[in-house]
Amino acid sequence: MRINATKMSTPIEEKIDQKLKVRSGMVTVSDGKSKPIPMRLHLSMEVLKLQREDLEAANHNKPPLDAKERMVQITRQKVGGLGLSIKGGAEHKLPVLISRIYKGQAADNCGQLFVGDAIIKVNGEYITACNHDDAVNILRNAGDLVVLTVKHYRAAKPFLQKCEKEEKLDNAANGGMEDGWVSPSRRSGSPRCGHSRHSSNASSTSLSTHDKKWIDVITVPLMMAYVTRYIFGTDKLRRNAFELRGLNGARTGVIHCDDSAILSQWLKYITDNITGLTHLQMKLYNRNFEGGERIEYMGWVNEAVSNSNQPWQSYRPRFLALKGPDLLLFETPPCNIGDWSRCALTFKVYQTMFRVMKESENVDERQHCFLAQSPGKPPRYLSVETRQELLRVEAAWHTAVCSAVTHLKSKTFPVTYNGRIARLTLEWTQGFTLSLDGVGEIIWRYKFSQLRGSSDDGKSKLKLHFQEPDSIAIETKELECSQLQNLLFCMHAFLTAKVAAVDPTFLTSTTP
Repeated sequence: MRINATKMSTPIEEKIDQKLKVRSGMVTVSDGKSKPIPMRLHLSMEVLKLQREDLEAANHNKPPLDAKERMVQITRQKVGGLGLSIKGGAEHKLPVLISRIYKGQAADNCGQLFVGDAIIKVNGEYITACNHDDAVNILRNAGDLVVLTVKHYRAAKPFLQKCEKEEKLDNAANGGMEDGWVSPSRRSGSPRCGHSRHSSNASSTSLSTHDKKWIDVITVPLMMAYVTRYIFGTDKLRRNAFELRGLNGARTGVIHCDDSAILSQWLKYITDNITGLTHLQMKLYNRNFEGGERIEYMGWVNEAVSNSNQPWQSYRPRFLALKGPDLLLFETPPCNIGDWSRCALTFKVYQTMFRVMKESENVDERQHCFLAQSPGKPPRYLSVETRQELLRVEAAWHTAVCSAVTHLKSKTFPVTYNGRIARLTLEWTQGFTLSLDGVGEIIWRYKFSQLRGSSDDGKSKLKLHFQEPDSIAIETKELECSQLQNLLFCMHAFLTAKVAAVDPTFLTSTTP
């Protein structure tokens, strides 16, 4: 996003705060309708903040326009002293002027002293008649808490800054360290030309992005937050923009980046933090659930919703979880253990078909889509934000299916075989077992590994093709089942679990 043809985004800066990475950078933000305004993004491990510059604080850090005397209290630091340099003195027929303020040191931190301030008093004692060296000694011996009476001379500032540049060039040419009275331990000689010199890479007192004061405008917690590039409820991608919505209802608005590279960086950093916090929450929840009820996945998806009043479908966010044998779709994420038992939409994973859609099968411009279909319920067409997230869902699905089947152990369906009422049982250890209803007499049994194929009429008839042991002969068994789709989905679940049991790498084969 450009405003007046000027780039508003800045590269993302990183720093370490209590051993954790904190990132920040300039972007523009809008409500999706009005003109975007510049703001700063500040990303920590747990929250994303939108910040604006504190103009009042910035004005406080500008030299005063009038020339009134001011009293400033400053606390000397152990390293760096008062954090300023002086020029002038009575021998030069000049006041004692602050010529440099060192970033991050005492004078800079107080925010009330400026290059061009003349020091009139130190702790109430006049120094206007002092020469340069005497002024240095008075400042050096003024104690830890120093009260300066100063008066700003605007005309002196350009001269002082010019001299500072010349000193830096002179010092660089001599390859030596500047000396001064700010930090006595660094002193290597007396000041020359009647003024002090310092070793420092400090910049001038004009405010950089680092120096600016920032006010938090919006704070969005990242725990189970929802981030999307799509215009809400549609299949339309925003150009180089995204939004974030927090569990507490806080929203960022639309965050605009100048180019796709910065957009990708911000999305990766934010998504990584959300994923990390979600995994942590999963671990905390799983302490309360037994092995067969473990949570394998939690995250936001978008569900397609058909609307009879409009020629297109819309999308709504859903919070998807895979817990034990269940696929759950929440309106809002579960915030406590009790919420897990209050989900309105629940599907058994061993009775649900999960299928990743090919790009050519997508119904609109939404990408990274999959289908969850369970007998007796309308299919759920869902999408996620990235290919990587889709692979995570798919891998978690296979893990959930394997866990559910191994805990379920067997599932029986009523069937008709050769005109007789029977039961077909899928057993984790035995495979397919057909027995007569009531008496329990076993008619035939085959291992899962013996199944070579199947076919059905989509209604009730099913053919199972088994290979006989130690033979290439194929035996076909014809059944009728009133719960045909349920049986087929359950067969698929058992076969998937068996493949994973034989080849554990199957569960990780879909990960990026």
